[in-house]
Amino acid sequence: MRKIIFFTAVSTFLLVGVISVKAQKNTDHKVKKILYFNPEVEPDIEEIKEPTNLAFFSAVSDNFSGRKNKILRAEVQIPFDSIEKRTITDYCVNNDADFAVVPKVRYFKVGIGKYVFSNQVVVSMKLFDAEGNLVTESDYDTYRKNMRLLGSTENSIKIGTDGAIKGILKKLRKLKSFAGAEL
Repeated sequence: MRKIIFFTAVSTFLLVGVISVKAQKNTDHKVKKILYFNPEVEPDIEEIKEPTNLAFFSAVSDNFSGRKNKILRAEVQIPFDSIEKRTITDYCVNNDADFAVVPKVRYFKVGIGKYVFSNQVVVSMKLFDAEGNLVTESDYDTYRKNMRLLGSTENSIKIGTDGAIKGILKKLRKLKSFAGAEL
């Protein structure tokens, strides 16, 4: 009788251990890690960079809070127009990321003065895979798309970031369905 109880207990522990390892592998495999760089801010004025970064990453974290993707943040700003493939690859390898996003926030200049800005922004993003290949890009103009005239700049950045992320996701779905139809 002791042998049967001992055998049942050992087999139960082994079965629970195998099932829990399979469950961990399945959930980790589906989670994609996305590395976000600090956005390039245009015009290049130091006083607006930090508030722009805070508003941008607040919008990114709000957007991905319900999804299974994991967000990584690199405290580095990469030039949006001249991105080197090797740099993206190195950052993805060092951070164990599946994708990298290089953003840019461009403020509208209004008026004659040097530092007079509108609360309207254009948020642009480029999505790269871990090998440094450009997958897709998107931009969102808060004035043209949303016709916002009033509101804070922080809210405009959040709306623009949300719109750019949705644009990238929409283009990814199209690419995925196109690749599936082609195969």
